[in-house]
Amino acid sequence: MTAHDLNSPVAVVGTGTMGQGIAQVALVAGHLVRLYDAVPGRAREAAAAIGARLDRLVEKGRLAATDRDEARARLEAAESLTDLADCTLVVEAVVELLEVKQELFRQLEDIVGEDCLLATNTSSLSVTAVAGALRNPGRFVGLHFFNPAPLLPLVEVVSGYATDVTSATRAYETARSWGKTPVACADTPGFIVNRIARPFYAEAFAVYEAQGADPATIDAILRGSGGFKMGAFELTDLIGQDVNESVTHSVWRSFFQDVRFTPSLAQRRLVESGRLGRKTGQGWYDHRDEAEPAEPHTAEPAQPPAYVVAEGDLGPASELLALIREAGIQVREDDEDHGSRLVLPGGGQLALADGQTSVEFRDVVYFDLALDYRKATRIALSACQDTSAQTMSEAIGLFQALGKDVSVIGDVPGMIVARTVARIVDLAHDAVAKGVATEEDIDTAMRLGVNYPLGPFEWCRRLGRTWACSLLDDLHERDPSGRYAPSLALYRHSYATEKREGAS
Repeated sequence: MTAHDLNSPVAVVGTGTMGQGIAQVALVAGHLVRLYDAVPGRAREAAAAIGARLDRLVEKGRLAATDRDEARARLEAAESLTDLADCTLVVEAVVELLEVKQELFRQLEDIVGEDCLLATNTSSLSVTAVAGALRNPGRFVGLHFFNPAPLLPLVEVVSGYATDVTSATRAYETARSWGKTPVACADTPGFIVNRIARPFYAEAFAVYEAQGADPATIDAILRGSGGFKMGAFELTDLIGQDVNESVTHSVWRSFFQDVRFTPSLAQRRLVESGRLGRKTGQGWYDHRDEAEPAEPHTAEPAQPPAYVVAEGDLGPASELLALIREAGIQVREDDEDHGSRLVLPGGGQLALADGQTSVEFRDVVYFDLALDYRKATRIALSACQDTSAQTMSEAIGLFQALGKDVSVIGDVPGMIVARTVARIVDLAHDAVAKGVATEEDIDTAMRLGVNYPLGPFEWCRRLGRTWACSLLDDLHERDPSGRYAPSLALYRHSYATEKREGAS
């Protein structure tokens, strides 16, 4: 099955921001596009708005004037649903209410031809449930664009329980012919991106709720150490706290209140207070004009240690040894099998976050995971009240000597980046095991859909196949609620690796 025929008209029902964006994508790809909205006059207003955006593209040199004129000539405002009778693809982008969508598609089924592909842009409803109202659910598919649709490349092509393979393939090829990067997935709550991205928000909020660190510090660590473009607090302020919380609740309810997707009480209070983020002027941050920007906690300058003793290779943090030497600090190596850590001159220890807490050990400071320790601009350290001042000072001074800002957070098991990445890796393995999508499509979706620096399986290959399972096991021991229990898929992946390595 090939992509949608350019000679066949495409219809977009619903002319809000997303509907207009999808229409613009199809229009620029060369299709005749018909816009329909249930509110009289709304489709004509949307057509004018799209025309204005095409004008701006011409002004910026991104679209030729002749192409704009031809695109405008292909754009029509439909007065009624019956005007869509000859369309062979209809994409819906109306309100996220199941009954409304079902009624729309029931009407469309009586209007369009048997060869018309019906698609929903829903981000939170079940594609299977929407299609359940149809006589022929086999031609129904999810086409989940990301906002703004003309700019973001990802499209999740979602097959409902009854979707025909030919329909899914046609939708996939159509998205690709429109210049998008499609990924195929089964109909599961949150699809790929909104399912696997939940820990990015949830773990940041959990650290905040445990008084481990403030929003500005957590965001700075996610950016400066984790390599994420935005922190969880600033991103949800941009999205809208009500919107983000609604997605979280939808996924949580759809998974029968699975503890892994439990919403944040702190975010609930924020929504209840009307502080929804940038659109209301206040959210986690104060966005009003007169407000001072929130600054992350940054440790005062400290003297670096004269040397460190390396016990083990530090695993995913092994690059630190070269950086320490380059900073002029002596690295003494201890070949005894004591684990993987650095011993400081005062006798304190420095270890990579592993899901345990400092209070369990004598004089241990944990440091967080980094995407790239050489490029990282900030490192988080975690300690308890019993950690000696000398050990804390030596640890701070060591990372400052490497050119890093240092943030000291509370005694949080798994810290911030490490626990977030481990949970994302776990959900990704679980999704593959349950047939939601392939490893390749999941990595693509998370990089393009939410701009992660690496896909979950790319993270896993970099960190070692047993790393995430080991960290989550330690976290689960300290929080046996089930939130951090490794999935069976991740456990199998890790256990099989250990068996192979043992055999070799």
